[in-house]
Amino acid sequence: MAAAARLLLLLFLTAAASAWEMNIRLPTEMLNGGEAVVAPIIHALRPLLGSGGQLAARAGVACDSWRLGVEAHNVIGWKTVPASCEGYVGHYMLGGHYRRDSAVVVDEAIAYAESLQLAGNGKEIWVFDIDETSLSNLPYYANHGFGATLYNDTSFREYVAEGSAPALPETRRLYRRLLQLGVKPVFLTGRTDDQRNITVTNLRRQGYSGWMKLLLKPAVHAAGELYGSAVAYKSGERQKLEDAGFTIVGNIGDQWSDILGTPEGARTFKLPDPMYYIG
Repeated sequence: MAAAARLLLLLFLTAAASAWEMNIRLPTEMLNGGEAVVAPIIHALRPLLGSGGQLAARAGVACDSWRLGVEAHNVIGWKTVPASCEGYVGHYMLGGHYRRDSAVVVDEAIAYAESLQLAGNGKEIWVFDIDETSLSNLPYYANHGFGATLYNDTSFREYVAEGSAPALPETRRLYRRLLQLGVKPVFLTGRTDDQRNITVTNLRRQGYSGWMKLLLKPAVHAAGELYGSAVAYKSGERQKLEDAGFTIVGNIGDQWSDILGTPEGARTFKLPDPMYYIG
């Protein structure tokens, strides 16, 4: 019996140590009203590296604790996901955990929005980030180590140009509820203005419509600047909105740089994202 158990364990570790070659899909489900979640094909995970629990700890990084530090903004300024945590992050993003965490955030945001006493003057707005907030670039990052490899601006911009990023269904649910309540959505993104047309196309393909503004960086910004000045850029754009007489009743993003800086909005909501850091 003991010999059989050891044999099974050996077979498991041998299989886990190699990369799977098959393609898999993002988890799918039916939303309220029968709407299907978009499920692009992506590559399979390498299940051993950073797959969680003791496997991650033996690799020298407790990946679940590392992710908590990232989300709490205690781990900052990092360039890549720790190599030993690639599989852990992949499993988190592709499994139900990421979607459940996102749903908790959005449920709180909707409850807050429904509690507001709105003036109904058309000046109450909610600021949305785009990447990893309104649209998900998980199909891209699944093919680039889930953030375990250095960011490549050229390849990422090529992906954006396809206009194929699926919506994060939880954020889209919040977006549509805000429209029903009379709150005007504003997109504020680190994407550059030369990407405006494809961004509009991608958003519309994924069921977003009726926004008041789409604010992008000037196309002259270099790739490095997209990372280095996110807080100053986004807080500056929000200040312009307030100076124009708008009231920011809410603000949601996947990066702390989306919600830091004055004015941040009456209430902010942080979606999970362990794949990259923008300061």
